[in-house]
Amino acid sequence: MTDFNPKLPYNELPDLPPPLDLIETTEILKTCINARVALAELKQAAELIPNSAVLVNALPLLEARASSEIENIVTTTDKLFEYADIAEDKADAATKEALRYRTALFEGSKMVQRGMLTTDMALQICSTIKGFELDIRAESGTTLKNRMSGEVIYTPPVGQKLLQAKLDNWADFMHSNTELDPLVRLAIQHYQFEAIHPFADGNGRTGRILNILFLVQHRLLNSPILYLSRYIIQNKAAYYRLLKNVTHDQDWGAWIMFILNGVEETCTWTTDKIKAIRELMEHTAEFTQSNLPKTYSWELVEVLFKQPYCRIGNLVDAGIAKRQTASVYLKQLCDVGILKEVKSGRENIFVHPKYIELLTGEENVWVYYAGVETDVERGVELD
Repeated sequence: MTDFNPKLPYNELPDLPPPLDLIETTEILKTCINARVALAELKQAAELIPNSAVLVNALPLLEARASSEIENIVTTTDKLFEYADIAEDKADAATKEALRYRTALFEGSKMVQRGMLTTDMALQICSTIKGFELDIRAESGTTLKNRMSGEVIYTPPVGQKLLQAKLDNWADFMHSNTELDPLVRLAIQHYQFEAIHPFADGNGRTGRILNILFLVQHRLLNSPILYLSRYIIQNKAAYYRLLKNVTHDQDWGAWIMFILNGVEETCTWTTDKIKAIRELMEHTAEFTQSNLPKTYSWELVEVLFKQPYCRIGNLVDAGIAKRQTASVYLKQLCDVGILKEVKSGRENIFVHPKYIELLTGEENVWVYYAGVETDVERGVELD
């Protein structure tokens, strides 16, 4: 598209679907198969975790942090876990915004299990991320710029009626073009949503949530546990370059392959992460039972993984012990090296360092608790 001018509103953004010969090549269809296999393996791995809340509490927080980082909203995983189950008003602004991303992901997952993705759902997700009610853009002047040079690289369509029509076409494509593989539709709809850029802010994060919800809607995942923003961060330059190439040259093939490869790679990495979490849970249970037999219960171990920044109230709420006994249990877990007690404002929090390290590390390995003879690195299943 040689006459494309990034400084002018792209009101001529083509409706979906793109020409079939651009999106159903042999290479794309073969890659779809590999990505579908990886999704199935991830889904199965998630089902083997004894308590699904362990994953649902952890992986969406990693996605929230990474997706926010793409937009230069920087917080830490530690802060997210620390404030995940208490009033968010105690957190800094960046952490609050990332936690709202997680809330939008959870709420969207519930909505999509009751019905199809819609424009109204996208609007509600974006409003939750931003923390106030939004509407489709009515004002002109929105541009996307290179953060380093300030150069305008894209100007999305303008006019509320036009944007609504583009969004209606976007939603209709996701529901109607069922002859296309869902993962091909995933890639296409993600480009289109980003190109429409329907809101004044929050479009990127909304679009990344919609990706995960699309997979849940099509039962390729049971819950929003795909940490896809990690892949985008690692390949950020390629992500924006390939988006641009679709706009300029209708180069759909390279873009779709990028997304398919991202789904496959992320699924494989997340599956390994889940297996490591399961093994660490098993080891933690065995270690606790061996060193604190009167304190041990599987329910206690589950709380340590659902709440890696654990408070006395978490044990009380789980029905494990009353407040005084719960405090004793947590301090005993510190004594044997499972938890670490830290001060946070007026209260003490009991942190699970090994689990935090496993969640935040690129390598899906963990070390045994002190006193266990091992080669240090997890490499085999426990007996």
